[in-house]
Amino acid sequence: MSIRIGIDVGGTFTDFLVVDPDGSRQIHKTSSIPADPARAVTKGLAEIAEVRQVSVQEFLAGVGTIVHGTTVTTNALLTRRGPVTGLLATEGFRDSLAMRDGTREEAYDNRLPQPVPLVPRRLRRPVRGRLDGTGAEVEPVDLDDVRRAAALFREQGVESVAICFMHSHADGAHERAAAEVLRDELPGVYLTTSSDLIAQARYYDRTSTAVLNSYAGPIISSYLAVLTSTLEESGFAGHLLIMQSNGGVATPDELARRAALSLLSGPASGPTAGLLEVAPHGWDRCLTVDMGGTSFDAAVVKDGRPLVMTDGVIDRWRIALPMVDIHTIGAGGGSIAGVDEGGMLRVGPQSAGAVPGPACYGRGGDLPTTTDADVVLGYLDPDSFGGGMRLDVEAAKAAIEREVAKPLGLSVIEAAAGIYDLVNVGMAAGVREITVRRGLDPRDFPIVVAGGAGPVHAAAIARELEIPVLVTPRESSIFCAAGMLVCDFKHDYVRSMKARLGDLDPAELREAWRAMAAQGLATLRAEGVDEAAVSYQPTLDVRYAGQWFEINLPLGADVLDGPDRERIAAAFHDLHDSLFGYRSADMPIEVINVRLTAVGAAAPGQSVARAADAAGEPVVTGVRDIWSPLRREMVEARVYDGLTMGSGGAVQGPAIIELGTTTIVVLDEYDVLVDAAGSFVLYLRERAEEILRRIAT
Repeated sequence: MSIRIGIDVGGTFTDFLVVDPDGSRQIHKTSSIPADPARAVTKGLAEIAEVRQVSVQEFLAGVGTIVHGTTVTTNALLTRRGPVTGLLATEGFRDSLAMRDGTREEAYDNRLPQPVPLVPRRLRRPVRGRLDGTGAEVEPVDLDDVRRAAALFREQGVESVAICFMHSHADGAHERAAAEVLRDELPGVYLTTSSDLIAQARYYDRTSTAVLNSYAGPIISSYLAVLTSTLEESGFAGHLLIMQSNGGVATPDELARRAALSLLSGPASGPTAGLLEVAPHGWDRCLTVDMGGTSFDAAVVKDGRPLVMTDGVIDRWRIALPMVDIHTIGAGGGSIAGVDEGGMLRVGPQSAGAVPGPACYGRGGDLPTTTDADVVLGYLDPDSFGGGMRLDVEAAKAAIEREVAKPLGLSVIEAAAGIYDLVNVGMAAGVREITVRRGLDPRDFPIVVAGGAGPVHAAAIARELEIPVLVTPRESSIFCAAGMLVCDFKHDYVRSMKARLGDLDPAELREAWRAMAAQGLATLRAEGVDEAAVSYQPTLDVRYAGQWFEINLPLGADVLDGPDRERIAAAFHDLHDSLFGYRSADMPIEVINVRLTAVGAAAPGQSVARAADAAGEPVVTGVRDIWSPLRREMVEARVYDGLTMGSGGAVQGPAIIELGTTTIVVLDEYDVLVDAAGSFVLYLRERAEEILRRIAT
């Protein structure tokens, strides 16, 4: 076996997990470089090589696999720094991108401005030609219109083009013909045809997704080309895999073709890794929360798999590709606190980021942040913060006093506690958003805690949500990087098939799934996956007749051999009841889309499971005062060296457990037990008997 590396590029830090052939693991973090993310990757690899006292060439020569998650396309979209993009649309529908689906984003806000389309109107060009809903040609595609559009695109410096024609989900011939003309007229321009990317009904959804793909395409292609060549020049000859938004990995070539799947690349691995943390204790479900320097991500794993959405929104634009359902809010260690015009405390979503960072970093930042509040409240040791950085407590106090305490007439401690409370309430609301709206009770799920700042705040979030148990992995601070090493290859396919379930021919449904399975198998084989490692996950988009939106219904792989319409109907009624609290068994059921996910299992041995790397009783390194949300005062707490805590080690709250790259805050009501894998399980003391039966080693 060879060395494997997981790399997660975040807004503040770039995280690395290095797994050696003998199973030993090395954690490394380096500051991100937003202007050049690839440089942060190569810088971090050079730093790891230096720690190992070898050259970067020697180190990378022994690396077999790098799995990489990146926010490069997300950041470009959010800042509108993407390429000049054009759109070919059916004549009469060039404004669908601006009109969207005709509904209001906020039902009661009639002043909310529409987002500015990624493609300006002058570059949205109409093309004559029409198919009907079955894919039959009504009017031939006018390729002269395509050539005139190409001339305009050339003149305007267009770098990528999306092609989306009406009803092309039923037959993509018109789109393919237009694409051939553009390839001849505009060689080198990035092209997306909606029928190849996402062959499903709903014109706006297809148009928006195709435009997002073309907007992201040149960015991720260029980034991966630079990264690949840089790694090769440095001696890397192994496999580079990229994390996708659907929770799977893919080769750079495949992701460059389906670039929109890079838009949530970074956090998508967390739920898969989270399940592996709780599965040994008998859970097939969990919540994952990841609080870094810039954002807070929350996701749900239920029935052994992450929940996936097919109607996601990124920066107010619809993306209909399957993605792990991750709710993200602007709440991180760098979230800036202040007092608004109404005299109310606010925290985020603006972030101090890596540069200049929180006031306590001493890098020129003078605004108070969540991290500044954490250090003032005693949760962080200013002399042992991750990365060898020393925190400036006085600078943190000064910033909080000037921007929050004085305007609100509070002491510095009270103001810092207010910042801590407010950011925790906001993150708890984010967890409710992904659970309660799905008909799920968050109290039924253990929380798996990730991110450098996550363990500082997780117990307070769980307290707010009345969740009795949390699992903090030993590698919490780089959890998504670790998760990338256990994610499978994954590719999604869809075909529209609108019909009443009772009228649908099971043979036609079976053939649709089998055709998609053949396509998925071919893609996975091209990525080097053995056929024996391939499995399939079929689903249907279904609704009651007359409903506006459908829901995605997961089905067992046995339906590929012979779909049972009665079983499908029963499963839909149950799912609808759990989501919305009612079922209408007498209502006809409509099938809208047929979907299939082709999964190529990760290589043997790729697991987050690990033996605890320490043994014996916890070592107390000191005592310091920390803020108690329960008692609303500073209280004395023991500080433990978490690196010395092995399986079976126990701690009572209030306490602090320091792990080098993160700090676990154990509130008054919680105790901790280290499980067999070396993870720290926090549990409510009043529920100890019930929980310890699961986790006791």
